Amino acid sequence: MAEHECVQLVPIFSELGSEQLDTIESIVRHHHYPAGNTLFGADDPLDSLMIVANGQVKVYQLAANGREQLLYLLQTGDIDGEAALFENQRRTSFGEALVPTDVCSIRRSDFQDLMQKYPSISINVLNVFGKRLSQLERQTTSTATESVEARLANYITETAAALKTDTFKLPLKKKDLATFLGTTPESISRKLALFERQGLITQKPGKVIEINDADQLLLTE
Repeated sequence: MAEHECVQLVPIFSELGSEQLDTIESIVRHHHYPAGNTLFGADDPLDSLMIVANGQVKVYQLAANGREQLLYLLQTGDIDGEAALFENQRRTSFGEALVPTDVCSIRRSDFQDLMQKYPSISINVLNVFGKRLSQLERQTTSTATESVEARLANYITETAAALKTDTFKLPLKKKDLATFLGTTPESISRKLALFERQGLITQKPGKVIEINDADQLLLTE
């Protein structure tokens, strides 16, 4: 991984200079998780900020009957566990790598030492939290206003980017993908068939997708 690549994915470090980034990089831990591996489980200590440098992570809870309930996906550039930077908590969910995933983490104690050394980080943290609240509001609006086609097209292209290939097996089951995109499994099947008729993708056996025209797929409305 290139120097500073991981920490520069995180907005709270965006205003720092090279020397400060060097300091942060010295406390960052790098991890690689093959597809199917667990990153964290319910009741694990939530004591680190996690940065997804590359890949895709399914975060879910288990119902009383043992069935998975998808909460959200983490993709390249996403961060998780911000609360860990300020208070002791335990996780209430599970995280599983859907594709080979690289993660960077920063422990709470190390981060709090940083904030004392570089007060600008504290200000950045407050600013980015405000921006993330606004982003969540926009995402809610986006889910309500963007078409299922557009949301599905974005998911397909982001997954291809994470896997660095245009031919891949869909990491999520259709029911989970439908939950993530705010639609139904039947609608997912119809939209994939539509993309195929338009020549944007080719569906192959075993949930394998081949992207034929990524640029046009991204223009889907």
